[in-house]
Amino acid sequence: MAADHHHHHQTGRVLLLSLALTVGFVVVEAIAGVRAGSLALLSDAGHNFTDAFALLLAAFGFYWQSRPGDHVKTFGYQRAGVLAAFVNALTLGLLSIALFYESYLRLIHPRPVAETTMIVVAGIGLLLNLVIVWGLGGHGHDLNLRAAWIHMLGDAVSSAGIIAGAIAMRFTGWQEIDPVLSILIGLMIVWTAWSIIRDSLNILLEGLPKGLTLREVVHELNHVPGVIDVHDLHIWSLGSQAHALSCHVLIEDMPPSASDSILQKLNQVLCDRFAVHHTTIQFEHTRCALAETPCTVVGSQQRDQPQQHQHQD
Repeated sequence: MAADHHHHHQTGRVLLLSLALTVGFVVVEAIAGVRAGSLALLSDAGHNFTDAFALLLAAFGFYWQSRPGDHVKTFGYQRAGVLAAFVNALTLGLLSIALFYESYLRLIHPRPVAETTMIVVAGIGLLLNLVIVWGLGGHGHDLNLRAAWIHMLGDAVSSAGIIAGAIAMRFTGWQEIDPVLSILIGLMIVWTAWSIIRDSLNILLEGLPKGLTLREVVHELNHVPGVIDVHDLHIWSLGSQAHALSCHVLIEDMPPSASDSILQKLNQVLCDRFAVHHTTIQFEHTRCALAETPCTVVGSQQRDQPQQHQHQD
């Protein structure tokens, strides 16, 4: 527990430090882009600005999602990080539209750029972003931190592309390379944004957690001794890493004291095999109407049957 607490504060400090460094670099890169006449640098400055916004949202979401539940938010604030990631991705999409438009105009009317300035500033940006990527320690399983990590990694790649493009312009004199680089940066932004939007929307719409299938979960639960049938199964995500499950389980008619061992085994399978720790399992001794529709809407459970709940931490 102490190690987790230390890791939490360390991650928070890394996010805030990364935010300060990124904001400072945005100012430097924007000024350099204007002076050098480089659309690629200005595009990358815009990308870095969204990186700063991403880090701000990540820090905000990281703080809120770690708060415990209360009498109103009984599940806590775990989805705050998912909401932050979703808003973050939307800003990326809007930025890419602006980049494509400006690049189109620059392709029609090419302008000379200062290649040396591009190389120096992009080199600083590459080093800065790689340091931040290393500091965040990879995206792990947290969607919010993953969004920030992908932002920074993507900007490191775009900085490397700017360096390569500036070198190519110096030797070829082809000024159209600058807007082409801007278009490539925009395409990369769209690709990363779509991945984050897809995953965050799946959580917000209470879709099946990534990597799980209902068929596989039902198969594993049906193999627990004492289980006759599993139906009305629903699995959703509370946040990036926490998953919840509710289902009906048909067993033989027996007292609760005898069925407790079945409940323990079911939760053990869900915890060990599928990393689902919060469960609501309703035992039934006769088949209910929902037994014929295993994928019904969450909340449509029978109310006249005995229920057993268990939450494992």
